[in-house]
Amino acid sequence: MERGISQYRNPRISSLPLKENSMSQGSILLIDDEEKLRKLLMRILELEGYRVVEAGDGKTGLRVLQREEIQIVISDVRLPDINGIDLVEKIKTAFPGVEIIMLTAYGTIQDGVKAIRSGAFDYITKGDDNDKLIPLVSRVMEKIRLQGRVQQLEKKIKGKYSLDNISGNTPQIREAILLARKVAPTDTTVLLLGETGTGKEVFAQAIHYDSSRKSRPFVAVNCAALEKDILESELFGYKAGAFTGAAKDKKGLFEEAHEGTIFLDEIGEMDTDLQAKLLRVLETGAFIKVGDTRQTEVNVRVIAATNKNLPEESDKGNFRPDLYYRLSVFQIQLPPLRERVKDIEPLAKDFLRLSALRMNKKPPEMTAAFIEKLKMHSWKGNIRELKNIMERVAILCDGAELTPELLPFEFNYPDPSNNAPLSQYDLAGVEKMHIQRVLQYTKGNKTEAALLLNIGLTTLYRKLEEYGMGK
Repeated sequence: MERGISQYRNPRISSLPLKENSMSQGSILLIDDEEKLRKLLMRILELEGYRVVEAGDGKTGLRVLQREEIQIVISDVRLPDINGIDLVEKIKTAFPGVEIIMLTAYGTIQDGVKAIRSGAFDYITKGDDNDKLIPLVSRVMEKIRLQGRVQQLEKKIKGKYSLDNISGNTPQIREAILLARKVAPTDTTVLLLGETGTGKEVFAQAIHYDSSRKSRPFVAVNCAALEKDILESELFGYKAGAFTGAAKDKKGLFEEAHEGTIFLDEIGEMDTDLQAKLLRVLETGAFIKVGDTRQTEVNVRVIAATNKNLPEESDKGNFRPDLYYRLSVFQIQLPPLRERVKDIEPLAKDFLRLSALRMNKKPPEMTAAFIEKLKMHSWKGNIRELKNIMERVAILCDGAELTPELLPFEFNYPDPSNNAPLSQYDLAGVEKMHIQRVLQYTKGNKTEAALLLNIGLTTLYRKLEEYGMGK
């Protein structure tokens, strides 16, 4: 069929050589039983930098798709062995990531609609417009590249926040990870319990990105950071004119998280009046914006976290019991770092590696004495504190090793009250504790400490070495 071939003639073909070594803009499969037109289109597309594979019928085209990496199929609607619309359906079923452009010498709106509904990207008439095919192919390739970047980003985010990336081998943390894995695929409300800095937000993000909602928003809000009225408008939004300064309608965070997950950190700090509104959202999936009279419906999974004992807060009248029971459908207790002594070293290494990477430095080695100091610390700030400490020592270290001297003062001279109780008959233990107290008082000034202890400075250094307290 010769119709339309002359209209595809391109003056560039006779004047420009094919750039054999140029980087391919993408791979295209061209399916058409008209060999002259197929060869001409191949040449035009190759001049634009695309790698083009050809096929004379539908079956051959499907075999090419099975063995080659193809981004776009450009196919005639009328093929000798299959109707082009049926071919679109077969390709989209077997290769859903491949985009399809349909060509025909007899274009009709009805055929175009059928092609688009079957999954084709677009539909053009052969020779209809000499300048239409290349821009269309360019748009399709841009869509494919954008989808690829989105998929890479989603993969990167999921990898970053995956439960697989939560470090820990102690029974307490393994139990928490196991519970998170079980609840993640569901829409169940989760209550994360644990001290400040134990990684509650990390768990919340991991649960979200291991769920069916992973492609939807994850919205985090700290309930302790905002006053009641501001928190209410942030969570639920408001209508224009609801209060002074409300010039236009504002979406709340629950709306922003629609079909995704909202993480309510420090839920125990929420005002009791606002707790009632939150309870209604959990029970009905609806709320009323500030200044509005109509309900707004949302589909949101709620993950809450607190470092408070909510049953005790309920007894004191600070937290609604009905909200506690609604939130605590599935509880996960995160252990403090002091109960995860075996995890301190691997966590410290991970944080050190990341900090050194950001500073373009080679991660230094941790000495045995350095690791021992980390394990003996009380870690009131938990994992967050460990992360900050490792960033600090990465900045301070100029050599190949981390030594205890790089740690803050309290690591080398800890508060004795944080240590395990010593036997009242252990004279050495009592002496060590007293030296620690004096060094705490003098903020590490050994000369002043020796004067207060009424001993020589040399004696103090000897006792510090004897008790493994550094120099």
